[in-house]
Amino acid sequence: MATVDLCSITGRARPSYRRAAETFEYATHPLADPVDRAQGFTLHQFRHVMLTHEAENGTNTATLLARSRHASVRCLERYARPDPEAVAAHAASPDSAVRRWTGQGR
Repeated sequence: MATVDLCSITGRARPSYRRAAETFEYATHPLADPVDRAQGFTLHQFRHVMLTHEAENGTNTATLLARSRHASVRCLERYARPDPEAVAAHAASPDSAVRRWTGQGR
């Protein structure tokens, strides 16, 4: 077995993606809405949420592409849907590029 497939702490083999997905879904079952969702969350849903939060926090496009392993920026559009609070916070924050462009801050 390759050393990258071993846990550096315990020395045990890491779980396969399928086993990790099953464990994650089982562990998140209590968090799921019992009416709308009969199962827990999936790793794919977790990935979407993580990328959305990173986009809301201002992570640049190149980093998002690397994290998501997408080849095109167009694929990232689904993650770049910030909530109204994030848009308001971004609009209210002072942006040095805007100040330079408008001549403010001199």
